[in-house]
Amino acid sequence: MAEEFRNLDIPVIACLGNHDYYTGLNADLQFCREAGIMVLRDKAANLNEIGNITVIGRDDRTNRQRKSLSEAMRGVDKSRFLIELDHQPYQLEEAGNNGVDFEFAGHTHHGQVWPISWITDAIYEDAFGPLRKGHTQYYVSSGLGIWGAKFRIGTQSEYLVLTIRRQ
Repeated sequence: MAEEFRNLDIPVIACLGNHDYYTGLNADLQFCREAGIMVLRDKAANLNEIGNITVIGRDDRTNRQRKSLSEAMRGVDKSRFLIELDHQPYQLEEAGNNGVDFEFAGHTHHGQVWPISWITDAIYEDAFGPLRKGHTQYYVSSGLGIWGAKFRIGTQSEYLVLTIRRQ
């Protein structure tokens, strides 16, 4: 699989999630190095080759040393289109307060098994799908994966291809 990632002709960027910490952070980071995947841990990367875009990747909140978004964005040119990757969709207002144009998150699985989706809807301001607050657009994906039970009932796995246009 690492070879397939290396053969892609596009930048591949990732942020860490809670399960990276639970199942073996070093092994996951080693795979990303071998695959040519850029892991952003409270860092930003300019994607000049595809446009005036900066991606800010957050370390997962499981890491108690995680920086605030404003610290992770220190030195970032806020006139660029800013995309934030944050595995867990908590404290969404932080993106808007820091001038982020688009935040992409996951983690919730949208409950994975109905009626747990009702619980994730109650816990998270945005547990699944799009949300717009001020000038910031958010999307929380239910993802492809599962945890615990090896099935989904009443929720959908999703693989997203997003087209982002600055307006």
